[in-house]
Amino acid sequence: MKIAVSSSGQTPDSQIDPRFGRAAGFIIYDTESNKYEYKDNSANINAMQGAGIQGAKNMSDYGVSVLITGHCGPKAFSALKAAGIKIYSGAAGTVAESIEKFNAGALNEADSSDVEGHWM
Repeated sequence: MKIAVSSSGQTPDSQIDPRFGRAAGFIIYDTESNKYEYKDNSANINAMQGAGIQGAKNMSDYGVSVLITGHCGPKAFSALKAAGIKIYSGAAGTVAESIEKFNAGALNEADSSDVEGHWM
């Protein structure tokens, strides 16, 4: 399974970026290989609109099953759900800490978006 975490940096020790669509990037953790990979998101940071929807498409293209992020807007939330990706919002701390919490069952799956669209 692949877990994506919105990240402010390129390593598991980086802080979670509280934004989804406009996150600096994503750390993709593969539970089968126990490896991390960084995906840059600079193309979406300054997008006038559609950053969340494009982010959701990217998650689907990366084969992600789970997204851990700080916040997720309504359009991104709908697109992620349509792609079958589980969303865990409200996360804070480092990427590695969030993955540990997920593995321990200490995160709650989101049942709706938690910010308005175009949240920065």
